[in-house]
Amino acid sequence: MKLEREVAAETIKIQARKVQVHYGTNHALKDVDVDILSKNVTAFIGPSGCGKSTFLRCLNRMNDTVASAKVSGSILLDGADIYDPRVDPVQLRAKVGMVFQKPNPFPKSIYDNVAYGPKIHGLTRSKAELDEVVESCLRKAALWNEVKDRLQSPGTGLSGGQQQRLCIARAIATSPEVLLMDEPCSALDPIATAQVEELIDELRSQFSVVIVTHSMQQAARVSQRTAFFHLGHLVEYGETGTIFTNPKDPRTESYITGRIG
Repeated sequence: MKLEREVAAETIKIQARKVQVHYGTNHALKDVDVDILSKNVTAFIGPSGCGKSTFLRCLNRMNDTVASAKVSGSILLDGADIYDPRVDPVQLRAKVGMVFQKPNPFPKSIYDNVAYGPKIHGLTRSKAELDEVVESCLRKAALWNEVKDRLQSPGTGLSGGQQQRLCIARAIATSPEVLLMDEPCSALDPIATAQVEELIDELRSQFSVVIVTHSMQQAARVSQRTAFFHLGHLVEYGETGTIFTNPKDPRTESYITGRIG
């Protein structure tokens, strides 16, 4: 039994306990406890305004950028408290990358979009090393073959789906351990969505991926574990198949079957 418990502990990447978030007087998130596993895709689902994006933003301290936000409780990444005052949020965000709802490439070349993170964090020692990182990340983002002949063209000139894959390449260029995605497909057409979903499945072998999605079908397709949020509470969390076919909480069932949402 002891060995099993040790193995289980090893697979936990992020451990959140009693996480609460207030935006001024608005109590947005209430007592969230969750263990996010290594090399899994974890989906956060729930109606609009239920707290799923708020919680996602706690995992790389993006709420620090909101003046009225107050976060309490504990969030450990590999056992270390990410809210410890000695933790530099910029360094944390290199380890916990983020991809947003709307593709937001920098107004720079395709090459410079991907090279930006490694440059500012001093992760490469030469132009040749940087070239390798850029190519490797564009390959991982399934974009290399489409852009290899126009690396100096602006990233903003790509299609929406390509821009989102460029943002994924940019996010993984700092070799993060966790990749957060806040509705990464909501601005994309079905073909681009399918490409990004396929990519998420491939990235899982190297990263812990956490995705907020409004689409239950997407959560069912891409994730191994699903957390259902409602009115600021984490109602239920477990294996995706179980959450969708045999939820324990009636609120989860009501949401899955379309009665609330």
